[in-house]
Amino acid sequence: MGHNFKHLEIWKQSMDLTKEVYSLVKTLPKEEQFGLINQIQRCSVSIPSNIAEGSGRNNDKEFRHFLALSLSSSYELETQLILASDLYSLGIDSSMEKLNQIQKMIIVFKRKFD
Repeated sequence: MGHNFKHLEIWKQSMDLTKEVYSLVKTLPKEEQFGLINQIQRCSVSIPSNIAEGSGRNNDKEFRHFLALSLSSSYELETQLILASDLYSLGIDSSMEKLNQIQKMIIVFKRKFD
C-alpha cells in the first residue's frame, strides 16, 4: 500500500484547518480550556492524524477504516464548532467551509478503497 500522507491533499488541507482551528479557539473564554477548547483541538488533530496513520497500514481495508475515523472526527469537530459559535458568537464560516470541503474529499478518497 504505502501512501505518503505528506503528499495527500486531504492531509495537507486537514493540517491547515487544524492550525486555523487552534487560532480560532484562542478567542474562547479561559473557562473553556478543559471543555470545548480541549475537545475542539483533539478532534481537529484527529483528522490529519488518522489519515497519516491509515496511510501507513498494510492494506486498503485498514486505510479505509482510518479514513472513516478521520471523517467521524470531522463531524465531531463540525458539531463542536457550531456549539462554540452558538455559545460565544465564534466566527466559524471560513473554518466550516474548509471542513465541509475536507469531508467531501475524504468521502471521495475513501470510495477508492471500496
